Amino acid sequence: MSSTLLFYCRPGFENDVRQEWSGRYSEDGRWESGDGYALLHLQQTPPPEALDAANWIFARQVLSVLGQVKLGERDRLSPILALLDTLPAGQRGPWSAAWLEHPDSDAGKPLSGFCRRFTPILEKALGERGLLLDNAKAPRLHLFFTALDQAWIATTDPRHASPWPLGVPRVRMPSEAPSRSTLKLAEAFMTLVPDADDRLKPGMVGVDLGAAPGGWTYQLVARGLKVFAIDNGPMKGNMAIHPHVKHLREDGFRFRPQHPVDWLVCDMVEQPVRIAKLIADWFVQGQTRHAVFNLKLPMKKRWLEIERCFGLIEGALDEAGLRYTLCAKQLYHDREEITCYLALTRSEQARRRRR
Repeated sequence: MSSTLLFYCRPGFENDVRQEWSGRYSEDGRWESGDGYALLHLQQTPPPEALDAANWIFARQVLSVLGQVKLGERDRLSPILALLDTLPAGQRGPWSAAWLEHPDSDAGKPLSGFCRRFTPILEKALGERGLLLDNAKAPRLHLFFTALDQAWIATTDPRHASPWPLGVPRVRMPSEAPSRSTLKLAEAFMTLVPDADDRLKPGMVGVDLGAAPGGWTYQLVARGLKVFAIDNGPMKGNMAIHPHVKHLREDGFRFRPQHPVDWLVCDMVEQPVRIAKLIADWFVQGQTRHAVFNLKLPMKKRWLEIERCFGLIEGALDEAGLRYTLCAKQLYHDREEITCYLALTRSEQARRRRR
């Protein structure tokens, strides 16, 4: 049975979504893409895990396409309802919600106002037809507008989808944070770390490698952790004087704590392979149980570099007999990089969300 998948991604990384698919699945299909999204037309039903947005590094959201609709200049509602009427019974709803979205690109952002205005009109029409239910487990309907006169109609299971429109979490910039890089770690805790509030507890100890000026240190301190901030550069603002921050002007690659810590975070600008080896060594030596770190990717062959770095980490931890979970995402606040979460686990099998 043929099917089409719609992937949301950062503009310019459409081919990376394709490379990630090819690196994980033997079956490939016909691809087409625009600025900030990619479509994959398959000859058969994709595996269930492919529809889980958390399993993807470069894709922010993954949807099953129901159809494409051309819209009139004056009447955009009727063509949408007409297409929904033609769907098989199992695909015709009801839905838990209807989201109207657009590419997260310069060309797509002007559509945001239209999507906001048109949403209540569509919701009213769907409600009158009994196609919207107050049931969080029901599928969610997505209308992805690539232009005012064209939209892809798709669906997803909210339990396995990004919970944010466009797949982009809303993160507030704290006025006390010394740099905007703080948003990356805040988003990582929201996106990558399960039960983050339980895993980041007051009184824990963390290390921030490459800490200056203190954006990532701020996120740890805000959750009550005591932090060793490692950087030859200066800390700024409250992070320079905070009683829970100990700034050590040392090389982030050479520093090791006297005692194991709960958390390691690292946003150093360095070759990704070198960062991967550093993080693996901290775990193998028993110096941390949790880590969030960034890998600054090359301009080309990004997926191959990810496979290389993850292979180094997995090989080292497997050889040490450690059980762990490793996942990654290109966050909204990332650029030419991905953010990774690595943690030791007590489960019998390592859970690697990337595969």
